[in-house]
Amino acid sequence: MTKIEAARQEYHDWCEAIGIESLDRLREVLEEGKGMELINLCEARQERKYAGVANQIFWNRKRMPIVMMSGPSSSGKTSSSLRIAQQCRVLGMSPKVIELDNYFVDRDQTPRDENGEYDFECLGAMDIELLNQQINDLLNGKEVIIPKYDFVSGYKKFDESRKMKLEEKDVLFMEGIHALNPDLTPAVDQSKIFRIYISALSALPGGEKVHNSTVDKRLLRRIVRDYRTRGTSPEANILRWPSVRRGEKLYIFPYEENARMVFNSSTLYDLPVLKYYAEPLLHEIAETSPAYEKAQQLLKFLENIKALTPAEIAVIPPTSIMREFIGGQKLW
Repeated sequence: MTKIEAARQEYHDWCEAIGIESLDRLREVLEEGKGMELINLCEARQERKYAGVANQIFWNRKRMPIVMMSGPSSSGKTSSSLRIAQQCRVLGMSPKVIELDNYFVDRDQTPRDENGEYDFECLGAMDIELLNQQINDLLNGKEVIIPKYDFVSGYKKFDESRKMKLEEKDVLFMEGIHALNPDLTPAVDQSKIFRIYISALSALPGGEKVHNSTVDKRLLRRIVRDYRTRGTSPEANILRWPSVRRGEKLYIFPYEENARMVFNSSTLYDLPVLKYYAEPLLHEIAETSPAYEKAQQLLKFLENIKALTPAEIAVIPPTSIMREFIGGQKLW
């Protein structure tokens, strides 16, 4: 059994243990007015999972002072990494974060894809030499200036205010698309890296009209979040999705088993809350749109799901992973 299969099975076993073994049963629980109870139960479980990951980091912190996290789009990587970091602080550790997006090569060195467009997702778009040099310098007790990549100019900037040095209690946190790929850190001792894979793995079997696809759930998360935070239309997100999936298949999935731990960011109430926000947006996509067919598939996907009520949504805590997508998140 792979690590991904084991994580999915663990989640499935938990769902059965609390008596929600199918999407039909989930609907019944919500129709019984137990939505708030379910939300609180799911959040309690997630907090235990965050703490479990932090415990593993704590026990391995001396020999593995680097934590690298990756996962496919809309898996809640940002929220999960911040919550794990918070649990590390509870244990007396001090996480220091390096954002891998600041280590792109200069724009004129960025590889292009088969269409002649800049390929920012490929490994060749990363300044591997600088990243490895700075990681090793930090591990050797040296002070470095972490770059800040200017996406407008296409060049890195170095500011004295971004100096970093690892102290005794510090753990280095990094999150990015290539974080599970050893080729990102070829000059770094791999035994010093604690890798975590984050994904929204599904566990519940559905009825004839609902397949509970992990992929579709992530797309719904992305549609809701990007409409709210970036003004991206559902249509544009659906049309962009094949390109996103291409990047995942090339740069993330082949390396998922390199992870020491797998964190499942799914909650039992994520589809009910996503339906509340996504369904009206999907209905707005015109029949003449090239995104219409996929929009109808997503609507069918949600057909047998009971949406949460506004009162139930209000119960979702500001630290919840779902707040990353629906808004109202406060992690500190």
